[in-house]
Amino acid sequence: MRIGLIAGPWIPVPPPAYGGTERVVDTLARGFTAAGHEVLLAAPSDSTCPVPVIDGMRPSTPDDMGFTLSEFSHVIRAYQGLQDVDIIHDHTLAGPLYLHRPDHIPLVTTIHGPLTIQATDIYRAIARKGAIIAISRDQASHAPEVPVTRVIHHGMDIRSVPVGTGRGGYLCFVGRSCPDKGLLEAIMIARQAGIPLRIAVKMREPDEVDYFRDVIEPMLGPNEDFVGEVDNAAKYRLMGEAIVFLNPIQWSEPFGLVMIEALATGTPVVGTLIGSAPEIVEHGRTGWLGSMEQLAGFVEAAAGLSRADCRAAVLERFSMERMVADHLQLFTELIDASTPAGVPDAPRVHQNL
Repeated sequence: MRIGLIAGPWIPVPPPAYGGTERVVDTLARGFTAAGHEVLLAAPSDSTCPVPVIDGMRPSTPDDMGFTLSEFSHVIRAYQGLQDVDIIHDHTLAGPLYLHRPDHIPLVTTIHGPLTIQATDIYRAIARKGAIIAISRDQASHAPEVPVTRVIHHGMDIRSVPVGTGRGGYLCFVGRSCPDKGLLEAIMIARQAGIPLRIAVKMREPDEVDYFRDVIEPMLGPNEDFVGEVDNAAKYRLMGEAIVFLNPIQWSEPFGLVMIEALATGTPVVGTLIGSAPEIVEHGRTGWLGSMEQLAGFVEAAAGLSRADCRAAVLERFSMERMVADHLQLFTELIDASTPAGVPDAPRVHQNL
């Protein structure tokens, strides 16, 4: 089939550093191509994903992150270039509501963020004309009134991830500089466990910088090694040599890619029992999940888990091939269900929650 993929306007595909959605789009594009399908990508023109990018796209605009004007301009150009595909998989928020998108082409969109009250309104409207993918059962559970067509967990190309030794003598935190990600909590866990902590965080937005300067930087001490934002290769080395990866998330994160990345390097995860974490970490096999009060006490037990089992869990449950196969099955069902007149309201594909 000929698959149109739409990413957002702000970060290239794949991202040079932080960018979970863009990393997923890149993995899908590569995976669909490897499975023998033709992919046409609507993404910033400076993207390096090895598939055709449609003509007329503008370069990435990270300084405009979240701006409505940037996103609408981007999706207009995207849909103009995707008039001759079999299905469109849109990863933007605005795109599925664009009035002039081709009605004769089945549309799928993935919910990448939390289902807030406002987002619920948007996705209920989208569901009238397209299929909706949730990225975890927990994410879908926060808005049962949104008719989710399928839950498909993210996957990754594990071939690009080296297995670490876990002998670095430190714990590791990778994420974004904000209260929700649990950086402050990771520092406290590492201190309670008596093990050094290495910290790699994205810190570009004003609120991220303010949080780091006001909350994190004043409390950094000899137990903490702040390494800043890192590229993929450095991130995997950092994770792979860690004794344990700390993920004391403080919100119901729809899907924590960073957890499967750590597991792919062989490093077990210790984190809070919240959001999608129980769908990713197998308690007692690939990590330990619990309340904040329990996490420091879990570090030693997690360090003794099999690194081979951590790696195997990603191959079994979070591979690129599994994610691609799940998407292709849904795409085939939607194409088969479509009619020459267009896609009917809310495609009647069975839910898999």
